[in-house]
Amino acid sequence: MIKLCLVFLLLLGGVVSCQPQATPTASTQPVASADAARAAVADYIKTQPNAALYQADSARIVDVDTKWQVLVPRIDWVGRMPNAAAFEVDKQTGTVSTLKVK
Repeated sequence: MIKLCLVFLLLLGGVVSCQPQATPTASTQPVASADAARAAVADYIKTQPNAALYQADSARIVDVDTKWQVLVPRIDWVGRMPNAAAFEVDKQTGTVSTLKVK
């Protein structure tokens, strides 16, 4: 019984450690312009392990109420749709988060 409990705890610990962790930036500066949103996303991308795949200078930006949506092309997604990663920048806090692309 004790062995079974230990195995269960080890499996549970393994599953929990495999869950992706959200890593929004800890910026508290308001982002008032599209250029500032582009810069915030470029800074966020630099912290990612696959930063070389993104073309931040070719990003498209959409103003959506209290947020900026930034679409950044990826060089490994050429010829496929969608061919850009999506990020969201909060205008009030400057926090960058990833969005799912369909």
